[in-house]
Amino acid sequence: MDNTFGTIYRTTTFGESHSKGVGAIVDGCLPNIEINESLIQKQLDRRKPGLNKFTTPRNENDSAIILSGIQNGKTLGTPIAVVVMNNDFRAQDYAEFSNTPRPSHADFTYKEKFGIVASSGGGRASARETIGRVISGTIAEQVLKTFGIEIVAFVSQIGEICAKNIDENTISREIVDSSAVKCPSKKYSDLMEKEIEKTIAEKNSIGAVVSCVCKNVPTGLGNPVFDKIDALLAQAMLSIPAAKGFEIGSGFSSSKTKGSQNNDIFIMKNGVLKTATNNSGGVQGGITNGENIVFNTAFKPTATIGLAQKTANYDGNSVVLEGKGRHDPCVAIRAVPVVESMAAIVILDCLLRQKMVNNL
Repeated sequence: MDNTFGTIYRTTTFGESHSKGVGAIVDGCLPNIEINESLIQKQLDRRKPGLNKFTTPRNENDSAIILSGIQNGKTLGTPIAVVVMNNDFRAQDYAEFSNTPRPSHADFTYKEKFGIVASSGGGRASARETIGRVISGTIAEQVLKTFGIEIVAFVSQIGEICAKNIDENTISREIVDSSAVKCPSKKYSDLMEKEIEKTIAEKNSIGAVVSCVCKNVPTGLGNPVFDKIDALLAQAMLSIPAAKGFEIGSGFSSSKTKGSQNNDIFIMKNGVLKTATNNSGGVQGGITNGENIVFNTAFKPTATIGLAQKTANYDGNSVVLEGKGRHDPCVAIRAVPVVESMAAIVILDCLLRQKMVNNL
């Protein structure tokens, strides 16, 4: 099973939702980089359960314990190991599912592949695995900060409610976090809250879209064929649990336009060649062009719902399932820091790879 992501900056995550703990081992980080451990915890706190009434009530502190690789606030250039212990795990919540694969979960496919399942059913497919990604991504962000690179993600759509006219240049995490549903627009945030409240009352779940803006990314990152930076971002985002779609720049809407409408015309601005528009989303030919990298990731509705569902168990008998575990009505809210972290991991890895090219 592949649990490692990256070429130079490599992230290995470990642990299951109902094991003793989860975490990450980060290898390939530059030495002598100042790391603020409180920023790691801050990002974990943005991802942890129990944020508000719109997230799962599971009670976890998600306190990060750094085991190696960072000393006196600086990276040593050696593997960085960080663990978060699980405290509020309840394997008994999943006992009745031992002989019944839950609809749209990883229970069935895990058993088919490995011949065994974890007590939580989906094992490594649990969103709790993303703790390791956030740990690694926050370390990567602190390295990227030395290059002036900033990454901000936010919820741009919940169900049919789509936020409009979000200024990608002025958006900040502070603005995003002022919303309970991580939407930077007060108008649309209020509408989204009402939509989720309605969904909760129905014992159901709802899908959403997380948008991400990566600012001040230099030109030249990525490669022209299989390791296009947009392809790597797509792989990173689609590896997040519940992610089902990815688009960069004008994305799927570009299929409805003509070249004269979608092309990004070059202009000279302050002595630098720029593009007048950013339909390319900051990437042309798989390589960054210096504009903001802008992309969207679509998340399906949470698979576990309180509504009764008719399905079948492993014996082929018809059964009725009602979700009894603690689950998010909309996974995208807590996915925001995960999207930011995976973007940071990809960009740092591409940056380190480009530095190798420049030194050849």
